[in-house]
Amino acid sequence: MCGIVGAVSHHNIVDVLVEGLRRLEYRGYDSCGFAVINSADAHHPIARARTTARVAELAEQGKDFSGTLGIAHTRWATHGKPDTQNAHPHISNNLIAVVHNGIIENYESLRAGLKSAGYVFTSETDTEVIAHLVHQQYVGSGKKDLADSIRLVLPRLHGAYAIGVIAQDQPEVLIGARAGSPLVVALGKHENFLASDALALAGRADAMMYLEEGDIAILRADSVNIVDQAGKTVQRDSKPMPAQSEAVDLGPYQHYMQKEIFEQPRAIGDTLANIVQFGPELFGANPESWKLFNQILILACGTSYYSACVAKYWLEDIAGIPTQVEIASEYRYRNTISNPSTLIVVVSQSGETADTLAALRHAKSLGHCFTLAICNVASSAMVRETDWHFLTKAGAEIGVASTKAFTTQLLALYLLAVSIAKRAGKISTEKEKDLLRELRHLPKAIHAVLALEPQIIAWSEAFAKCENALFLGRGLHYPIALEGALKLKEISYIHAEAYPAGELKHGPLALVTEKMPVVTVAPNDALLEKLKSNMQEVKARGGRLYVFADQDTEIVSSEGIHVIRLPEHYGNLSPILHVVPLQLLAYHTACARGTDVDKPRNLAKSVTVE
Repeated sequence: MCGIVGAVSHHNIVDVLVEGLRRLEYRGYDSCGFAVINSADAHHPIARARTTARVAELAEQGKDFSGTLGIAHTRWATHGKPDTQNAHPHISNNLIAVVHNGIIENYESLRAGLKSAGYVFTSETDTEVIAHLVHQQYVGSGKKDLADSIRLVLPRLHGAYAIGVIAQDQPEVLIGARAGSPLVVALGKHENFLASDALALAGRADAMMYLEEGDIAILRADSVNIVDQAGKTVQRDSKPMPAQSEAVDLGPYQHYMQKEIFEQPRAIGDTLANIVQFGPELFGANPESWKLFNQILILACGTSYYSACVAKYWLEDIAGIPTQVEIASEYRYRNTISNPSTLIVVVSQSGETADTLAALRHAKSLGHCFTLAICNVASSAMVRETDWHFLTKAGAEIGVASTKAFTTQLLALYLLAVSIAKRAGKISTEKEKDLLRELRHLPKAIHAVLALEPQIIAWSEAFAKCENALFLGRGLHYPIALEGALKLKEISYIHAEAYPAGELKHGPLALVTEKMPVVTVAPNDALLEKLKSNMQEVKARGGRLYVFADQDTEIVSSEGIHVIRLPEHYGNLSPILHVVPLQLLAYHTACARGTDVDKPRNLAKSVTVE
């Protein structure tokens, strides 16, 4: 969610901090700021700039600042409204400055104790308690050891955090620490950096290290030392820093979301690259280990949850294995009956989704010993904490509303279903070859769907005038209807709901009027005739139908029915094709309404807090 950038150098680092924040804008935020110290200044006070505007405004303020040490932050409001007083960094007594991702769950009791000790709070945030606690320890110990003061404070913080800390009287030291939220150390030439996402520093540093749970990093311009909670030095593997990512360049597109929608053929192709057969090896497992589980539980949130709902159909229909899907944020707060023979599958774009990580850890605590992550980030906590994993090759996704990450998740889950089916002897060698041919044709099939954009733009002009919309689907495509409704509400702010079409008569039909567009996903499958009956129920009540139909469905445009035809029916893989026009519809409707497509209000890209 929030973004952290920190730097210590022999040169002015204000531009580095601001550029890092600019690259993290995709994560979502409602305020931003930085604090710097200039070691060339004999008094080197902490200088701070904050704004509730975009990073571009912060960059304008930054022209008047200079510093060789600094921390910066984009904040997505949790505790306290999004205003300048609540924006990070927070400063205690002009001595300690802090930026923080995560949530301090016991901040109220800490705040009360600090107030009793005479500390004055200027914000409503949980983060400010960290600044005051560090100050209290730093000045109270008499040693003026910033790293040690932070190490002693951290056990008092309950919750999740990644923090960056600087002290006014130590202008050469930057401290980072993490527990539950990701933090990266990046290594440069006579300068070193912290960031919550490596993308912030891509092309700037030479190498990077991911901090592990409980690590404290002590950075100087010419050295990095990492210690654990006991203060003992630990070693962390470094790896080459990625070059400046092309993902941050818009190219010919108007928004990142549009760019990422059109990157889906490439993302699907990259995810399929080098796959010549199905099996456990695709997931880093050996065949013997896969004989030990006999049911599946998938845990996910948001868009990833909808991909899991599609996977349930595939896993039970194709592989014949009982499958449950749970919203990760609910799973660990109820009593569950654990079965050690269950494969736990966690699905996340970032691999750092707080609720899904917590659900994974809860499942393992219950004795589940088979775990698999489907994720887009090789270095994520989710990948590190599971037995097996499959990495989607979506590439960096900047737009908050997920598109290519979703379709590559669907692909990965389909590969899981057919791999388990192969284990069970349900797929012959000839059938495997046929399925692989179908998969390799997917990028071309998606290209053909993208060519429908002009027709979808015409529809979006009508949708932009609406305040409500209904999405219908059946079977495999009901979760796709859910995903379509989510996309529309996320970025256009139109209230949208999705229902299984057979449920119309059980309530939703009461909402249908000529002012309520009804989007229908209509593949040529076994439920088509049932779906046509549901469509007639809408038409009979004056509703306006907008139908995405396969070529051979015999659904035609008429009064009250608008039809866009997809180029071909794709069987079990149809959900991957049918979601693409729903993405385009949401995108162009949002454009027509003039909303901030890539950074919708109140939302964040990576939900790293509960």
